[in-house]
Formats: sequence, structure tokens, C-alpha cells
Amino acid sequence: MQKLHFHFLLLSLSCCFVLALSWSQSQQFSHAKNYEGSSDLLDLDYHMGPVLASPINLYIIWYGHWNWRHQTTIRDFIYSLSSSSSFPSVADWWRTVRLYTDQTGSNITGSIVLSGEFYDSRYSQGRYLSRLGIQSVIKKAVTSHPRALPLNPYNGVYLVLSSSDVQVQDFCRAVCGFHYFTFPTIVGVTVPYAWVGYSGTQCPGMCAYPFAWPKYSGRPPPSTNGGNNIMGAPNGDPGVDGMISVIAHELAEMSSNPLVNAWYAGDDPTAPTEIADLCMGVYGSGGGGGYIGNVYKDSWGNGYNVNGVKGRRFLVQWVWNPVKRRCFGPNAMD
Repeated sequence: MQKLHFHFLLLSLSCCFVLALSWSQSQQFSHAKNYEGSSDLLDLDYHMGPVLASPINLYIIWYGHWNWRHQTTIRDFIYSLSSSSSFPSVADWWRTVRLYTDQTGSNITGSIVLSGEFYDSRYSQGRYLSRLGIQSVIKKAVTSHPRALPLNPYNGVYLVLSSSDVQVQDFCRAVCGFHYFTFPTIVGVTVPYAWVGYSGTQCPGMCAYPFAWPKYSGRPPPSTNGGNNIMGAPNGDPGVDGMISVIAHELAEMSSNPLVNAWYAGDDPTAPTEIADLCMGVYGSGGGGGYIGNVYKDSWGNGYNVNGVKGRRFLVQWVWNPVKRRCFGPNAMD
């Protein structure tokens, strides 16, 4: 799943995590190592826990003030997970995630339905959220009558998305997103959830790479002239396009390791290396060590590797394919 702090796969397979499974792109630019090629060195094991095999009802909680265009882009990505689009599509990308099974042999579902949205535009928990505070945001969303989200412990998952003016514990310092499960003492039941923040104004170089240069790269910021050959964002905003890949990362790991006892590498469930962590920074064939790999370019030079609904294009990181035993995506050249 998501690793706390930055989960960069070093060649030695030493990963850095911190509880609560999170994802950060921060140092992938110059330090990340991964396994784009086949590897027998990885010990990705199944730990007998459940995967999300039943059709998923996904509930989005929009925390803070959101640009409606950004919301539309994110919704279209969610719709694309279970909808037909031209190859290579978002749904084709999800087929790799679906290869993971539970102890009954049931695969992760291919049905993800956006079943409800909640708008917490009054910042019910303030403009600074702790990791644990994310669960209070969910609690608010499922108890705010008359428009509360359903509390669905059977096949519901909750995606909390924080706006540009919200600070979250470790955001932009160690994580871009994370997933975990709720505590009954806070929410009332145990359900999988994920959080992802909009980094466009806070730390695009950390959480929206390759659409923005990391500060330590020596490259100029997007607003300067000259020498800024950064990849263009396919939907026009580095922050939201960066969020899409983080959301994809978290959904893949939440589905394959929802209670932190299913698919991951390593012996410590508080610091698991999950199926997307293994492929940090890899978006195409040949990727690794700061190079994203071979991806497509649209007529404006914006990078993408999968197609979505309504003519959308997205750039999402690859995930570990348990059959090929390597990072893989539908845009692979082999």
C-alpha cells in the first residue's frame, strides 16, 4: 500500500515508512529505485487478509473549497476505472490490480461506482488536519443530516480530498496521500479510506512530478522563462493531474490491502511495501531512477499513458504485476 513517509525502493529494498500508509513522490526524482524489469528479489506475499472483491461503492468527501473544473477531472478519472475507453485505458490499467486475489481465489473487483459525494466547504475540522483527524472528517460526512453519506461497512470506501488551502500532517513533507481503515471508536465501523491532497500551490514539485520540478532539481519553477522543459499536464493543471496518479496509487493499494493484512512485502504490517510502492515513479517502459519511462504526448506535448472517458487522458504510475513479476501498465512496449 502506501508507505508512510517516502517509500522509495532502494536497490537494497530498504524502504522508509511511517504508520498509516502514505505516498510521497518527493525524492523519486533523483533517488528512487524500482523494479521496472522482472525481479525475483521481491518478497511480495499474501498475508491471508481480505481484498476488495465485491463491487466498490466509492464516496468522495471534498474538504475545503474546490475548483469545479478540478472536481470534474477527478470524477472523470473515477468513472474511467470501470468504463470502456480507447486502448490503453484507465480500465486496462486497473486490470493489473484485478490480478490480486483473496484466500478464496476471488479477484479484486472491476466495478467501482462513484456512489455519493459530500462537500465539507466549512472546514468542519479546521484548516489543519492530523492523520487521525481525517477519520473525523469521515465521521462528519456520514452524520451530517439531511445530506449525509451512507455509512457503508459492506462495500463502501471513502476518499477524502483536501483543497489547496488545507494543511495536512506530513503533507508536502513526507506524504502526498495515504490509506488506512477507520476506527469504530471514531466513525462507528471499520471501513477502508484514503486521503489525497491538492498540491498545486503547496508543493507541486513534490507531489505533482513530473508536471513540476522538485525544488532541489536545480530547474526553474513553471512560471519562469527558459530551460523549463517540464512535462505538460494532460488536463491542464499540474496539481490535479498529480493528484490523479496519487489517487490511482492509493486506490490500488487500498483494494489489495484494505486492512493492512493482505498483499504487501516485508514482515512489518505497520510499514508495508505495497503493490504501487514497488513502482514509484514508473509510468512507462524503461522507467526508473528518476526517468518516468516511455509515455505518449498529445499535440500540445502533454504527457499521458492512459485514456479515459469523455476524451480524457491521464498519467498514472504503474503497479506491480504479480504474474509478470514486474511493474506493468497497459502502455508497456512489450
